[in-house]
Amino acid sequence: MQEARFYSRFEGAQVKCGLCPHHCSLPPGHSGLCRVRKNVDGRLMTLTYGKVSGLHMDPIEKKPLYRFFPGSRILSLGSYGCNFRCPWCQNASISQCVPGDLPDRPAHDPEDDSLTEPSDIVAMARQQGSVGVAYTYNEPAVWFEYMMDVATMVRHRGMQNVVVSNGYINPGPLKELLEVADAFNIDLKSFDPEFYGRYTNGQLQPVLDALKAIAGKGRHLEVTFLVIPGLNDDPDLFGEMVSWIADHPGRETVLHINRYFPAWHFSNPPTPIETLQAMQSIAGKYLNHIYLGNVGQRV
Repeated sequence: MQEARFYSRFEGAQVKCGLCPHHCSLPPGHSGLCRVRKNVDGRLMTLTYGKVSGLHMDPIEKKPLYRFFPGSRILSLGSYGCNFRCPWCQNASISQCVPGDLPDRPAHDPEDDSLTEPSDIVAMARQQGSVGVAYTYNEPAVWFEYMMDVATMVRHRGMQNVVVSNGYINPGPLKELLEVADAFNIDLKSFDPEFYGRYTNGQLQPVLDALKAIAGKGRHLEVTFLVIPGLNDDPDLFGEMVSWIADHPGRETVLHINRYFPAWHFSNPPTPIETLQAMQSIAGKYLNHIYLGNVGQRV
């Protein structure tokens, strides 16, 4: 364990986390909604520093980033935990872990802990000819301390940092992250605040604020929208969303409209491809770069 950043202490050994908009208030022995930041004797500790769930060389398009170093490969790194509870999560085995589920050794090599050191991650990226490091698989914001340590070294080596996130992070931590990150793919789940409250346990506005901050800093931004039949496929609301994207991050923002498949606690049938195509047509009135995902090929 390592002491976390962005928290306040109160009487009775209570702590309040300031990393994300949940602002979890925790008595001793309790963990936040992310399950990987815990009050240990009046100090907020991160339970996953250096704990790696996945470490792979991927095409950068798999993040997905289609207009950032296209054709390159990037070392992709993930851990455990998430500050959302999306019932269709395809990575629930790592994102929805409780601390007791965390393995003692990193998943990439059960006999070797050496790759958990930030300097070793950076060395691997350089040795394998990676364009940089992508923080992905689970929600990287809840792994903030380790991500920042790795990302700072990556930046000093002249490589790229890519953050694949739900965008649910407070302005202070995001400001620091923006100093070392080069590109983001943000999962915008709906343009309906009630959807966020019901299905993610989060809020929409902080995600919109994060999108504006990323664009305002001039970082490369691509947005992913997973279309779930009956939940977020209303064409009028989608039209409002892409209009907002055009007005704020801007028309050059890349949009990935992705097909949903049943996963974890959600068994609704997959998204009809016709629905995706209709949304692509709507988005084309506002944005310059639109791709369909999870359809077997680009459309």
